[in-house]
Amino acid sequence: MNIEVINLNKKFKDFQLKNINIKVPKGKIVGLIGENGAGKTTLIKCILGAMFKNSGEVKLFDKRYNDSNKDDIGVVFDDSYMIETFTIKDINLIMKNTYKRWDSKLFFKYVKEYNLPTNKEIKRLSTGMKKKLEIITALSHHPKVLILDEPTSGLDPVIRSEILDIFQNFVDNKENSILLSTHITSDLEHIADDVIFISKGEIVFDKPLKEVKDNYIVLDVDKDEIDSINKKDIIRIKENRIDYQVLIEKKNMKKQYEKYIKNITALDDIMLLYIRGV
Repeated sequence: MNIEVINLNKKFKDFQLKNINIKVPKGKIVGLIGENGAGKTTLIKCILGAMFKNSGEVKLFDKRYNDSNKDDIGVVFDDSYMIETFTIKDINLIMKNTYKRWDSKLFFKYVKEYNLPTNKEIKRLSTGMKKKLEIITALSHHPKVLILDEPTSGLDPVIRSEILDIFQNFVDNKENSILLSTHITSDLEHIADDVIFISKGEIVFDKPLKEVKDNYIVLDVDKDEIDSINKKDIIRIKENRIDYQVLIEKKNMKKQYEKYIKNITALDDIMLLYIRGV
């Protein structure tokens, strides 16, 4: 197992991560979803040892996390950590002295492939170029795991697609893996193997993406027809101005519900109903 979190708890004055148990297997992309403030970034910081945890254990590659295995982890956060006055050449020099396995040849191969200018200051790069630079920097010391917090936030669809291709190529060897936290759930629907949904500091579900998509159905039911849905079948329900959205499991699907089925049940629909439904 590349990442394993066991009974992790982290307490703040007004928030708590509660008994978090997750696994990120080899060769898998695991998506971490949830509303803003759900605890996604806190969990990632606890995994990386960047934040003190009150209890629980984090294992990377079946060992307790410590600085000795930092070379095996590539990290990309939503906010850039790079000094704006540096150039790509500067980044290469710094990373050579930071990571034992830093691969300058690979780094500049990526730089060329993604048309990044080597002599421009980072502050003069576009948002998409900056994010690509962060990602290829994370990849160029040959990590076994990528831990990514909102890596495609604010990017246009074309650049997001290029970056998702990078992630898929990274796990092609069946040994590497990715933990990807994002609010852009449509990205996960293209590349994720498993999905972990966290809300208010607790795990709602941790399942293969295919199972989530296959097992949940969202119904759009007119207000005057809501009594046709058996209350025992309802997992979550949300009242809108003219109708109800109803989340049910596929096993509870009945013939009379078929006319209410949405064309596609997206992760966004499921997450929204868990968060805002009753």
